[in-house]
Amino acid sequence: MRHRHSMPYGAQFDDDGRVRFRLWAPAVSHLELCLGEGDDCRYLPMTPEAGGWFSCRTDQACAGSRYRYRLEDGMRVPDPASRYQPAGVHGPSEVVDPLAFDWRDETWRGRAWEEAVIYELHVGAFTPEGTFAALLARLGHLAALGITAIELMPVAECPGRRNWGYDGVQLYAPYSRYGTPEDLKRLVQAAHAHGLMVLLDVVYNHFGPEGNYLHRYAPDFFSPDHRTPWGDGLRFDGPSCRPVRDFFIHNALYWLEEYHLDGLRLDAVHAVRDASQPDILEELAAAVARGPGRRRRIHLVLENDDNAARYLARGANEASRYRAQWNDDWHHACHVLLTGETHGCYQDYGDDPLRHLARCLCEGFAYQGEASAYRDRRLRGEDSAQLPPAAFVAFLQNHDQVGNRACGERLTRLVPDPPLRALVSLLLLAPSPPLLFMGEEWGSRQPFLFFCDFGDDLADSVKEGRRRGFAGSAAFSDPAVRARIPDPVDTETFGAAVLDWDDLETARGRERLSLYRDLLHTRRNAPVPRGHVAHAEWRRLGERALSVVWRWRDGTVLTLIANLGDVPVTGEPRPAGRCLHATHTELAEATDSLPAWGLAWYLHADRR
Repeated sequence: MRHRHSMPYGAQFDDDGRVRFRLWAPAVSHLELCLGEGDDCRYLPMTPEAGGWFSCRTDQACAGSRYRYRLEDGMRVPDPASRYQPAGVHGPSEVVDPLAFDWRDETWRGRAWEEAVIYELHVGAFTPEGTFAALLARLGHLAALGITAIELMPVAECPGRRNWGYDGVQLYAPYSRYGTPEDLKRLVQAAHAHGLMVLLDVVYNHFGPEGNYLHRYAPDFFSPDHRTPWGDGLRFDGPSCRPVRDFFIHNALYWLEEYHLDGLRLDAVHAVRDASQPDILEELAAAVARGPGRRRRIHLVLENDDNAARYLARGANEASRYRAQWNDDWHHACHVLLTGETHGCYQDYGDDPLRHLARCLCEGFAYQGEASAYRDRRLRGEDSAQLPPAAFVAFLQNHDQVGNRACGERLTRLVPDPPLRALVSLLLLAPSPPLLFMGEEWGSRQPFLFFCDFGDDLADSVKEGRRRGFAGSAAFSDPAVRARIPDPVDTETFGAAVLDWDDLETARGRERLSLYRDLLHTRRNAPVPRGHVAHAEWRRLGERALSVVWRWRDGTVLTLIANLGDVPVTGEPRPAGRCLHATHTELAEATDSLPAWGLAWYLHADRR
């Protein structure tokens, strides 16, 4: 079984074996194709077409051919739609024949989203080798853990030898440091053989700061009226926006079709500005539904600080909607309960973190139109109570929430074990799909810091910008203390993040892994519906204690009682039903007390 996504950009084989090269370059009047390297370089004229396009069809190229485009001033640039950049973002692009890979997963149709248990990882830091092939060798561990979906942090070609991935500039090319396109395809195929979905984090709000040559020949890619925190905003509306919109829609289809991925997580879509109807997010989702979504289960997930519930709505127009959103509200409320931190983004949850968490458990978002103190009292969010729990991805840790701390501490460095175990139980058995961050399952204590590898002109500014970003924090108000924040460009910063798999074999590592496996086994085997909840309600049992009840239409009732504080709570009778899990033995029996950081789940059928 062989697959190719046909697209209007880049290098693509015609049926007669010739290769067609096509580039949108509206700011130039003359363009040449440069085939080969060094003394063997050959220049072929490209034919101008309407709308700023240039094309060339030739029988002088084949799979493996290196190429660039030569601009009027003589500058040679790589292809922004390159399928492979073997020498990095500044090097030549390479022609890839996607039909050369013979897929063996023809029976795979994906998995239902309600089964999702997600494991986020960074390919370069997940193993000492930092490659697709090395990750493939660890799939057995992930399957045995009980997850159902791997989520890869971005793998598009980006500058240097190491990067989080959010600085991608060739968005169609797998990062050459991780391996070849075929290596990534073998990884996806093997994951499917283990019953694992593979989701990919993609960045459609900006291009990285190094290796982006679009300004030289296609400045219309960018909006003069919009800047993001990471670079120029993209032109998704107004004049000349069609090629830009198509570039990203085809990118989504390309990853899903040529790499058999099961879904995409769209990074920080609140930084996308688009007044069109439909907007780019709606058009992209509809294109996926009409394309690969007709043949197998495809899941699109958002990161959206705006809490725009309309993108998640179920119903008649579901084709233009998204399966779920990362729920920062869930994380922030839990983090305040665990650590007591109320600075920065946590200030919105410090007044009553239990109430915010309860609203997440019952209604999805904590902020559904309320004013956010962290955002200068701006109203944030939309009504989400009508959405199912599956629309909200819950997590205690991820790359952002760990890596955007000044010193990259995981919760195992910040929180004693009993509170953390209680919140892990909450995460893994609550109705919303849980997400784990790599190494979390054995209680890794390694930091995960922001790291990158830019050229000298950017390296110092990135280091100083990272430290300057924490100047407003009381803990880092002293410049001497800020100077000790690890340098993102230092190789040791990256090295500290590479998982030490020997920790898994310690007594502590094995005990923590057993907890995660047992909880995920319970999640998988307990007869708890994962669809729409007919009714959910909560009540407070104490300052830090609550009871939550979810009722499904078939009569199934799931009850949580939890004391997320240091003071025991008495006077609460045991809920009806079978105890699925309890942090303390007495909670599985008849009791009217909740110990500190005690939590239990009960299941019964109410046929009334």
